Amino acid sequence: MFVPAALRELDSTQRHTVAASFLGWTLDAFDYFLLTFVIVAVAHEFQVPDSKVTYGLFLTLAARPLGALIFGRLADRYGRRPVLMFDIILFSILEVACAFAPTLGVLLGLRFLFGIAMGGEWGIGASLAMESIPARSRGLVSGLLQSGYPCGFFLAALANWLLVDHIGWRGLFIVGAVPALLVIYIRRKVPESPVWEERRHEARQGVMVSMRGHWMRFVYLMLLMAAFNMFSHGSQDMYPTFLHENLGLKPGSGTAFMLTALLNLGALVGGLSFGAWSERIGRRRAMIIAAVLAIPVIPLWMYGGSLILLGLGAFLIQVMVQGAWGVVPTHLNELSPDSVRGTLPGFAYQMGNLLAAITATAQTWLAERRGGDFAFSMSVWIAGVALVLALLLWLGPEARGVHFGKDRRKTA
Repeated sequence: MFVPAALRELDSTQRHTVAASFLGWTLDAFDYFLLTFVIVAVAHEFQVPDSKVTYGLFLTLAARPLGALIFGRLADRYGRRPVLMFDIILFSILEVACAFAPTLGVLLGLRFLFGIAMGGEWGIGASLAMESIPARSRGLVSGLLQSGYPCGFFLAALANWLLVDHIGWRGLFIVGAVPALLVIYIRRKVPESPVWEERRHEARQGVMVSMRGHWMRFVYLMLLMAAFNMFSHGSQDMYPTFLHENLGLKPGSGTAFMLTALLNLGALVGGLSFGAWSERIGRRRAMIIAAVLAIPVIPLWMYGGSLILLGLGAFLIQVMVQGAWGVVPTHLNELSPDSVRGTLPGFAYQMGNLLAAITATAQTWLAERRGGDFAFSMSVWIAGVALVLALLLWLGPEARGVHFGKDRRKTA
């Protein structure tokens, strides 16, 4: 079996750490995306328009910065590993609670709380992995970690396809308890970050002191991640609804599942390829190329005219979208000081999510203005966001290969 050199260089402990971080983001995304597949069913049960249910997506994304700040600060103070385990248990419990929501209002409240817990996972998992591996392995591992997101999307699609007709949308949320089992693996196999261990006996500074001199960078990263999240969520969240409303495919049908599977296969290919490529050509250049190449794929993705072409378009659009995203974990961690690496990447990421949280609702509103044309709204959205993202990347900094720990010299 072929194993890339960047992964062969990792020892057993490092591989367990990477695996746990990947699975954490995969299962987090699995729980998030379950709602996107049952928007129509939830709206039908509570007798409200689809757009009312999409507020659940908005509230989840809007709550994530709060979770990133809370859990990030806890991780910087008490360690990545214990806080990550607690966070996974919390979002699993909240996911199950959604299955018992008696009203849409209760469901939306639970999705907000779920968003707080979800907001903590990415930053902690990414910092734990990046601080535990050699600098030259970061590009490929970054792509692998970010591929957990489309893997979660795929698992949610698979669960919906296999189970929704038998257990309903509420039953799917009960399946969302599965991520809690990951805590057992982390407890047994994953050690604490060596960079955090190196600093654990130092005096802890408040976030304002730790961030002194880095606020402009935070603002830039927040805007960058807003564009990234508009790019990702704009291509994924309403895709199941597009298949149902515009193509007439039943949400749990085999055809809808296959198109979604192709979309996520493209995401895996893109994340791994561009993540590894960024070690050779640089972080920003790899992300810019991926963002720009998404634009000519849009007509095939939304207007392919046949299932084969639509499938090819779904595959290619995610090669580009998640290709750009595959570089994000290492790029943000390399731009973050050691003292706030548990907080800054995740908080900037989730504040960007807050700015991008209106994506699904805005796309739905635009589609409804054109008689339910999600192909138009999603196409216009992705084309515009791709250009903004490329511009922000071109204007921004890069720190490829910077050393983590007390010595911040370049190592690549």
